[in-house]
Amino acid sequence: MGNYKANTINNKKIIHQLITFAVKHKRIMQNYLDETGVYQSQHRLLMEISRNPNASQKDIARIMDVSAATVAVSLKKLEKGRYVKRQPDEGDNRLNKITITEKGNSVVEKSKRIFEAADRKVFEGFTEEEKSALLVLLKKLNANLAGMEDEIKTRRGRD
Repeated sequence: MGNYKANTINNKKIIHQLITFAVKHKRIMQNYLDETGVYQSQHRLLMEISRNPNASQKDIARIMDVSAATVAVSLKKLEKGRYVKRQPDEGDNRLNKITITEKGNSVVEKSKRIFEAADRKVFEGFTEEEKSALLVLLKKLNANLAGMEDEIKTRRGRD
């Protein structure tokens, strides 16, 4: 019984460190990305559009795992700011291909430099072996979480 308590305390400490890291990382990255002039939700969308040239609004929503309406709101703001353009699809006028503008590309490039610099700082003092071990451990944690998600989906399916 005493051993369970010790494991529970260590588990809680580890989870607390992971959550603290995620929250700090998000806050710091947002601070850096504010320099680009694009808000967080718009920024994520802009990065996806950059990775998926000429994708439709529907495609982008599916890739980002959000509703088409959510994409539409941010897309409208990015279009107004001249970061992206919508062009009717030649095969289907109901669809728009989303393309990134030169202004949008400059934000993407600046963002990539910010991410690279932040990554270097986050892993300062880590050896390649330490990073490799951490990656293995985090993959195990994520696999456990994926299993928990599957259990929840299965349970909801029965209700």
